[in-house]
Amino acid sequence: MTLRVVQWTTGNVGRRAGGAVIAHPGLDLVGCFAHGPDKVGRDAGELCGTSPIGVAATDDVAGLLALRPDCVSYNPLWFDVDEVCRILESGVNVVTTSEFITGRRLGPEVLERVRRAALAGGATLFGSGVNPGFANLFALVSAAICDRVDRIKVLESVDASGYASAETQINVGFTGDPDDPDTAARSERASLVFGDAVALMADALGVELDAIVFEVDFSKATSDTDLGFMVIPEGTVGAICGSWLGLVGDRRLIELRFEWTMAREVEPPMRVRHGYFVEVDGEPCVRSQFQILPAPDWNEPDYMGLGMIMTAMPAVNAIPAVCAAAPGVVTYADLPLITASGFVSG
Repeated sequence: MTLRVVQWTTGNVGRRAGGAVIAHPGLDLVGCFAHGPDKVGRDAGELCGTSPIGVAATDDVAGLLALRPDCVSYNPLWFDVDEVCRILESGVNVVTTSEFITGRRLGPEVLERVRRAALAGGATLFGSGVNPGFANLFALVSAAICDRVDRIKVLESVDASGYASAETQINVGFTGDPDDPDTAARSERASLVFGDAVALMADALGVELDAIVFEVDFSKATSDTDLGFMVIPEGTVGAICGSWLGLVGDRRLIELRFEWTMAREVEPPMRVRHGYFVEVDGEPCVRSQFQILPAPDWNEPDYMGLGMIMTAMPAVNAIPAVCAAAPGVVTYADLPLITASGFVSG
C-alpha cells in the first residue's frame, strides 16, 4: 500500500526528505508546506531538487490536512508544539528531525499535551536524525554484543562551517563570549535534545539514571573567519566541545559528546575527526565508527549535503513503521528494525 505524505518545509534537511519521499516507491508526496511566501505556489518537486511533480507548495495548513495524508515529514528548524499537536489531532502521523527524540526537553506538561494530541487523533509521533537519533541507535547496537556494559560514549566530531544557518550556529554558542556564563547557558538550551537522547538510551538499556547533566568547553577563534553566511570574530567562540551525561551515582554511564568547529584556527586547538565514534567499555570493549563518504561516481562531493541526507533519512525510512505503530509518542525502542527498504538501486 502506498502511503500519502506531506512534506513540511523544504530547507536544508526538508528538501532532502521531500526528495526521498518522491523517490520512494511506497510513498506518494501529495502536499508540501511552504515556510516562506517566496515558496508558495512553486512545484514541490523543484523545491526538493527533483523534476516537477504537479504538487504546488502552500501555506494553507487546513488544506494540507484535508488531503488526509498518512504522515507528515516534519523538518522545520524548530519544533512548533501548536503546529505538531494540530497535525496529530487531525489523525496524521508525524516523523520529524526537528529537535525531538523523547520530548523530555519540552517538560512534562507540554509533553503530556503532545501525547494527548496523538492519542486523540489516533496518530503517532517519532523523532530522529543522524545525531541525536541514528547515532544513539548505532551505539545501542554496538553494545548488544556485551555481557557487561560499564559506559557508552558517543562522539560527533565535525567541521560545522558548511552548515549555512547563522541562526542555528549563533544559537548554539558560536560568536559568543567564551568567558560569559550566558554563552554556556545558550549552548545547553540549544542542545537539550541531546539530553533526550541520553534518556532514550537509558530506557533502551533498562537503566534508571540519577541525573542528566551538561558540560561544555569553548575554543576561541584566533583570527576573523568569514564564512560567507556569517563571520566568526577573533576572540569569540570558534569551536564547541559539549557533553550530555547520564549519571548513575557519580558514574558516567552514558556520554553524548559533540565537537563542532567553525573557525579556521582556534585556541586551545581542536582535532576534528570528521565522523561519529562509539566507545563501549565493558565485556568486551567495543569501538565502532561511521563516517560520511561520497559515492564513487560523485565528481564534486558536497559533504554538508551528505550530512543533510543522513539527517533526513532516519525519519523518512521510519515512515512505514510509524504509520503502523500504536498511537502516541514512540522512539527507536518501540519500533521494529528500520532499513533503507525502497532505496536499493536497481
